[in-house]
Amino acid sequence: MQRLWILAGSLLALFNATLVSPCLAQWPANQAALSDQVQQLLKDNAIPGAVVLMRQGDNQWLAAFGVADLQTKQPMQTDMAFRVGSNTKTMTGTVILQLVQEGKLKLDDKVSQFFQDVPQGDQITIADLLEMRSGINTYSELKSFNRTLDQQPDKIFTPEQLIKLGTEQPAMFKPGSEYFYSNTNYVMLGVLIERLTGKSLEEAFQERIFQPLNMTRSLMPAEDDNKLPDPFARGYLFGTNENPELSPEDQQKALAGKLPPTDVTNTNPSWAWAAGGAISTATDLAAYVEALVTGGLLDDKMQAKRLASIRSNNPAAPNATGYGLGIAKLGPMLGHDGSLPGYQSFMGHDPQAGLTLIVLANLQEVPEGEGAANVIAKALLGVPAD
Repeated sequence: MQRLWILAGSLLALFNATLVSPCLAQWPANQAALSDQVQQLLKDNAIPGAVVLMRQGDNQWLAAFGVADLQTKQPMQTDMAFRVGSNTKTMTGTVILQLVQEGKLKLDDKVSQFFQDVPQGDQITIADLLEMRSGINTYSELKSFNRTLDQQPDKIFTPEQLIKLGTEQPAMFKPGSEYFYSNTNYVMLGVLIERLTGKSLEEAFQERIFQPLNMTRSLMPAEDDNKLPDPFARGYLFGTNENPELSPEDQQKALAGKLPPTDVTNTNPSWAWAAGGAISTATDLAAYVEALVTGGLLDDKMQAKRLASIRSNNPAAPNATGYGLGIAKLGPMLGHDGSLPGYQSFMGHDPQAGLTLIVLANLQEVPEGEGAANVIAKALLGVPAD
């Protein structure tokens, strides 16, 4: 499996505990201990920098750690912008559900009504796309695709090209029968948003999500835009997209600071688009994930339907991590994570405890291969290491 889009193979596979770390159990009085814990995690995992936000009621802890730029040693700042990867999927899913509310689309509409030449398209529903149960393969695990990302980081992909790459592969299973995390699903949903609204995805996100929630530092960049708004954290990558796994020897070198990661900040994110192209900050994501989980972007009926849609990704373990209509269950939290070259992020809200956790890291994966933000989030939540 390639390193892109880690959620299917890392966080959703690993966040099966609902434990609480000793530091978090004493929150919010233990912010110094939490800071020490994050600082040690950066050191132990060769993570250049991170921003962490934790809040519960009137208590909030927002802190920056490490550096935003390995070359200049610019310190990380709490207001810096990051690419947030697959957290974008929840935004795409939100707009789709808004369009369902408006009567412009139905969850049981078939994909064949909107796209031709999709394997089993006359059986796949919009809900199947949202829930990762379509059986459509993902373009982002193709070795040839990852090689292109390495060799042509400035390449601009169109949604149509991405959909073709995914749908020209054989169907994986009968629609609705299994779970498989496919970015092709969400690129298709992004195309639907543009068709049904008559606006670009950037405009739809701005008008329907960012502006209502006052997310002034969030955006979906245009397909030809590979820049981040100031101030931003530069993004780093160990290995390559095609060959992400470091040898044991290189892992030790990386941890010792003798094998620096590659700066991939300006890799064009058009290949991710509606499946993972958004840019945001810790504060903006906190406001967003709370609305995603508790309401504010959908009417009460649709919000309840969204939360009720979450199903375990493992039929043999009903309490394991799960996925629904553009939303994931991650241990005690609801939200998502995101991973793409240079960046990794986690956003979650526990509706029972009223606790929100945001972690943004400017490294995609630590030398051992796990998402950098997930390493920090798991430690803060007390999820055991593998």
